[in-house]
Amino acid sequence: MKQTNSKMQYKRFIMLLGTILIIAVETAMFACLWYNYYANRELRHMRKYFRYFYYYRRGHWTVIVLYAVVLILFMKVLGGFRVGYLRNLDVFYSQILSVIATNAVEYLQLALIAKWKFLQFSTPIAVLAVLQMAVGILWIVAMRSVYARLYPPHEMLLIYGDISPKALIRKLESRGDKYLVKQTMHLKEGIDQILAKIPEYESIIIGDIPSHERNLFLKFCFEHNIRCYSVPKISDIMIISASEIDLFDSPLLLFRNNGLTFGQSFVKRAMDIAIGLTGCILASPVMLLIAAAIKLYDGGPVMYSQDRLTKDGRTFRIYKFRSMIVESEKKGARLASAHDDRITPVGKVIRRLHVDELPQLFNVLIGDMSFVGPRPEREEITSEYEQSIPQFRFRLKMKAGLTGYAQVYGQYNTVPYDKLKLDLTYIENYSFWLDIKLILLTVKILFQKEKSEGVADSQKTALKKEKI
Repeated sequence: MKQTNSKMQYKRFIMLLGTILIIAVETAMFACLWYNYYANRELRHMRKYFRYFYYYRRGHWTVIVLYAVVLILFMKVLGGFRVGYLRNLDVFYSQILSVIATNAVEYLQLALIAKWKFLQFSTPIAVLAVLQMAVGILWIVAMRSVYARLYPPHEMLLIYGDISPKALIRKLESRGDKYLVKQTMHLKEGIDQILAKIPEYESIIIGDIPSHERNLFLKFCFEHNIRCYSVPKISDIMIISASEIDLFDSPLLLFRNNGLTFGQSFVKRAMDIAIGLTGCILASPVMLLIAAAIKLYDGGPVMYSQDRLTKDGRTFRIYKFRSMIVESEKKGARLASAHDDRITPVGKVIRRLHVDELPQLFNVLIGDMSFVGPRPEREEITSEYEQSIPQFRFRLKMKAGLTGYAQVYGQYNTVPYDKLKLDLTYIENYSFWLDIKLILLTVKILFQKEKSEGVADSQKTALKKEKI
């Protein structure tokens, strides 16, 4: 049964009130700490320099409002408000990182203004962060309950063609609280029969089918106000990033296809150098410990290097901490599998924490890689993928990255076609702020086990072949 627009607006308003509530509560908690602890200390500090000092009331308000603004920004970027869209655990991770980042920024700001010693007065704001996390858990549970009542699972009709919908159905079933595939229909059942069935559902999902048939369903859903999900094609991703040009009364879409501009390349390289240098310095103690652990375990080489592809198909040597046994690929190249017996005990730990990639900070400094970009693949694996996906080399329009869009929104074992679409989404929509967002989200995925899960034991690459 389709919902009226006013009912949908009402539901969105309820969720908005919930978002305002968590911001108001956590900001109020900071305000209490500010008025009862930090503000008084600042007054005493300032009176050392000014005989007659009056702390202007609006100064308090400014500090509190700035705190709320920073909290909203981090929550928005990291997904702390996305109850119902993300899993509860993902939202909780986002809340934790948002609270920690906001309190760290606020404490740094106050420390610089009032010249406080960092360690002397850091305990109260750390306690505040813990209390805010507890409040965040209660909020997530409550809002998840509200969301479930407002938005019961969509009963969906899935339309598919020659490409098996099994993988898509499995992904939808993993979020049974949100999506419920009630019926599937193959194109061979006939366009008229499918169009007659669509109005029985509140929403439909269109699989990877030919554009002509897909457009018929899209226009039908638009005409009848039916929610429609569609698996994007590579050309769709390019269209999304196109520039609109009005030529008299004929609208045009412009596809420049030139990659980054000179200014974008300069800013990106400057950011890579800054992050690479800072990262190498801060991570050096951790890298020394990892190196010692690997050496002590089996006495083999600490580092592992391999030829990978970067921008325009250029080959470079990538460096990682060795997480597998020596000569792990003597039987040929293959990706790590879910229960790979080649991975050492030390390797399991460093792969789980993603710290085996730390030596690639040197690749970033050298210029072979960027901090954010498509993950580099081996030539032989890329060639294999190209046999079934000729466009796979489109990923090489940008320099390879240590982290990237596909790493944040995909998984280690994401199929190549989906990985290509994720990487193209980044390439076609690149901006400095998108890089900042992906860097922040990378911190979040370090805690998610599925991001480092290998391919199935029967697979050598991430290619999956399923019959309909």
